[in-house]
Order: sequence, then structure tokens, then C-alpha cells
Amino acid sequence: MEDHACSAPAGPATTAPREVPVPRSGRQPRGQVPIPAGTFAMGDTFGEGYVSDGETPVHDVRLEAFRMDATTVTNAQFATFVKETGHLTGAEEFGLSAVFHLAWQANPDRRERDVLNRAAGTPWWLAVRGADWRSPEGPGSDVAKRSNHPVVHVDWYDARAYAAWAGKRLPTEAEWECAARGGLAGSRYAWGDQLTPKGRWQCNIWQGTFPTDNTEEDGFLTTAPTKSFAPNGHGLYCPAGNVWEWCADWFSPTYYAQSPDHDPQGPETGEQRVMRGGSYLCHDSYCNRYRVSARSSNTPESTAGNIGFRCAG
Repeated sequence: MEDHACSAPAGPATTAPREVPVPRSGRQPRGQVPIPAGTFAMGDTFGEGYVSDGETPVHDVRLEAFRMDATTVTNAQFATFVKETGHLTGAEEFGLSAVFHLAWQANPDRRERDVLNRAAGTPWWLAVRGADWRSPEGPGSDVAKRSNHPVVHVDWYDARAYAAWAGKRLPTEAEWECAARGGLAGSRYAWGDQLTPKGRWQCNIWQGTFPTDNTEEDGFLTTAPTKSFAPNGHGLYCPAGNVWEWCADWFSPTYYAQSPDHDPQGPETGEQRVMRGGSYLCHDSYCNRYRVSARSSNTPESTAGNIGFRCAG
């Protein structure tokens, strides 16, 4: 299958990692579901993945029991974190972030001068001045009516800082896939093998012709509230579609061939961090990474209107 990515282009080039304080936490973790210890088959059993993503070989992974957030972190939760810590996100620090063109066009207060450039090869991604978690579509937009939507425009360092403040951590890639499978061995999706069982959408992804016409059959152009669809067998909401989710691991397309079978932590070094789950921009004709085995990655400084996260513990 030809490789396409609905994830945003890499963020600003830097010579060193962002210096982001990791706060100490006295908080008790909340909003998590238990994931029992056990062994599961990790990887693409259908041969539907992109070769460059490295979804094979399928391999058995044994994990100890852990906990996972039932939902991705919401705007309301992230706002509490920022209020208590004064955290400044990467998008705020750099002064811009990636916004999907139809989302920007839907902002009635949009200004042409805020579009700094279009991504080469993916012109539907706009670098918008002033786009950040508070203003997802750029200046004039807000999240006042989206408190229960996933926070977006957060980079890997922002996600790690929030997790530490909340008394949690980012999940490993193996933990993420195990939790997202919901106990269904070898399934294509988090709910089974059919995309729309009984004709019903199970996740927030693109319907129509990408990237120009979204028919919004699932009800959403961009993000959806974090509990918009039924949870999987482990109690996770929206592990497919909606927003990409940062994981703790560095990314390597060859890692599965050498991954340990017990609690893998990912490569020791790398240039990009793993992202899982797909987003509201995924479509079978372009990027089918809403499958539960699908992998993607981006530089840890990258931010966009379809990147968020959930925590483990």
C-alpha cells in the first residue's frame, strides 16, 4: 500500500530538545481503567499496514498490569494543569502550529496574514500564527464550547509534563496497543473487524473525498467529545480516530523484529516519537491508520490540530 500520512508535517527544526520543566505531583491519578497482565499478539495480522511503518512481524508481548486513561486528555483537564503550573506549550512558545485547511476556513475570524505557509506535499496543512490549544483554528477561535474535546496542538514534551503533574506517565507503544485492543485478539479495529457494524460509525474519521469534502456522516468535521462513541472492551473511549496520541517510545520501523517479548520500551534513541490511533483526518483512500495495529510518528516538537494524548499509570 502506498504510504500517506494524515499526521501533520514535522514541527520547527531545533538543535536541542525543548527544555520543559516536569512538575512534581501530589495528585492521585483519576479517570483510569485497569488493564490486566497478560500476553497479546502485537502487530498487523491482516497485512494492511504501510511497509515504512513497520507493523510487522506480529509478535507476542507480555505486559504487567497497568492502568490507562479512559479518554484522551480534555481541554478542561489541560486548562487546570496550565492554571496550576503556568505551563507554556510548544505551539505557544514557537507562535504557530499546523491547522487543517477546512478547519481554518470554518473560523469566521480567520485572517489571511496569519497563514505563514502551506506544507510542501500536503498543502491542506497550514502553518497558522497564533494557533494553539486555546485557539485551535488560530486567532479568534476558542475552546469555550469544547471543554470535553481532546486537547490538541500539544507536543510530546507538553504531554509528558501534563502526565507528570497528573501523577501519571505516557504509555509505551505496547501498552497503548494492548489497551486499545480491548481484549480482542488479532482484531482489525478496537471494536472488531468491520468498520461500520450494522451501518454505524464507531470512530471519528474522514468520510467523503479527502482532503476537500468531508460529509461528516459521523457528525464531526474536526474533534469530537472524548466519549462520543462506545468504549472498547477495556473501557477506553475513542482509541481510533479523533486525535493522534503520543506514546513514550522513540519510533523505529524495524523495532518489531528485535523487540523484547516482555514490557518493551521502544528503541533507546531516535528522532521521532510514536503516535497511535489515527485522527479525524484518516480515510481508507489516504491513511487507514485508525486500525488498532497502525503506527505513525513525528518529531517530539511537532504540534497540530489533530494531535493529543492520553496517560497511563
